[in-house]
Amino acid sequence: MTAVLRILWFWLAAGALAPAVAQDKPVDDTMPMMATGIILPRMDAAAGRQLFAAKGCVLCHSVNGIGGADAPPMDAEYMEPMMNPFDFAAGMWRGSEAMVALQREELGAPIELTGQDLADIIAFVHDAGEQKRFTEADIPAPISALMMKMDGGE
Repeated sequence: MTAVLRILWFWLAAGALAPAVAQDKPVDDTMPMMATGIILPRMDAAAGRQLFAAKGCVLCHSVNGIGGADAPPMDAEYMEPMMNPFDFAAGMWRGSEAMVALQREELGAPIELTGQDLADIIAFVHDAGEQKRFTEADIPAPISALMMKMDGGE
């Protein structure tokens, strides 16, 4: 079994990419379904913009120069023009140990993402048009306060 298939199998077994029925959500007829029964969620860049800020990704990653500098910027210009979302998830997996440690330190617990959340965030970081709409006003007050604290303010 190739490394990519092992990673995909782990994610499926862990429930991160489980079919919608396993997540107590109805299957959306607009979601493409593979012959194996795996569904691919609709990817919503506007929802991803809000999640990028609300989930705390912005604490370490930046878009449009807004956000932290402890991790690579997530501007669409730095992304591959055509990317498999599973490759993006695999990259997150490779960096997960460091990300989870920082999330525990800064947020008190690891960030919880559903498969839909991840799909929307991936759509956002690959959508230059939606990124142009990203401003500090998108950042919820608790996350903004953490950003100030991390920058030495407060």
